[in-house]
Amino acid sequence: MPTPSLASLPIRRLTLRDLAACADLSEDRGWPREEHKWGFLLTAGKGYGVDDPEGGLVSACVVTEYGPQEHPALAAIGMVLVAERHARQGVGRRLMRHVVSAMGTTPLTLHATPYGRPLYEELGFKATGRAEMVRGHFTPEEPRTPAGPQPKVTTRAANAEDLAAILRLDEQAFGTDRTHIVTRLPAFADQLRVAEEGGQIIGYAAAWPNMDTHVVGPLIARDTAVAKALIASLAAHTDRPLRTDIDVRHTELLTWVKERGLAAVGFNAVMTYGITELPGDWSRRFAPVTVAAG
Repeated sequence: MPTPSLASLPIRRLTLRDLAACADLSEDRGWPREEHKWGFLLTAGKGYGVDDPEGGLVSACVVTEYGPQEHPALAAIGMVLVAERHARQGVGRRLMRHVVSAMGTTPLTLHATPYGRPLYEELGFKATGRAEMVRGHFTPEEPRTPAGPQPKVTTRAANAEDLAAILRLDEQAFGTDRTHIVTRLPAFADQLRVAEEGGQIIGYAAAWPNMDTHVVGPLIARDTAVAKALIASLAAHTDRPLRTDIDVRHTELLTWVKERGLAAVGFNAVMTYGITELPGDWSRRFAPVTVAAG
């Protein structure tokens, strides 16, 4: 149980005014400050936190809901942090219990680090998958001279006219409506690109800035060939290292990115609460927007 003083501190909703305090909390735990990501999450989702009477935050997390506003079909929990000086005193458990209770019957998901996983299991979350984080400078493929013509996936920068098709594709892959996330991508990401065939959009991906990297996510594609083309096209338009979190079931894509300069950084368990597996079509869902929001 939390110590009496910590247990009596109220849990409140966070707003954009808490952006600096959230970034300070990240830094306190040895994470990058990630103001850009925090701003996106606090705008697109709901932040919860506990104020430290001495200033700053004791604890924080963000919940991103998907589907109808009145009855969300799914909610993703992320950025669960407790200040170092208050760690191992039950604060994170209390905050998570509050969030799980506040979400009622809404199914939940999160990406758990090995460190955080025992707490989530204690709260009733079950591991239903894994994602592998990879990072590095992408090296393009050498042009080949095959005997016959090679099918090439066409990619280009997305424009406003593509939005309806992107939203349709995203909902099919994700299994629920993410309009409030997807429509924020043009402002959040440095790149938003689509793959098309015969005038039809068959995949899309974004690359957004996070410290010294560009994070690839979301990455939604009809198949692995389309996913590869989208990653290559994003890499061609940045000098930064790429980072992304790929569902481990996409073994061909993981092998391919590692052959092109990205190396494994670690694994997160994909966990769910209230459902046995995530909705949608995993075969077209290659990487999340961010592990903090699904």
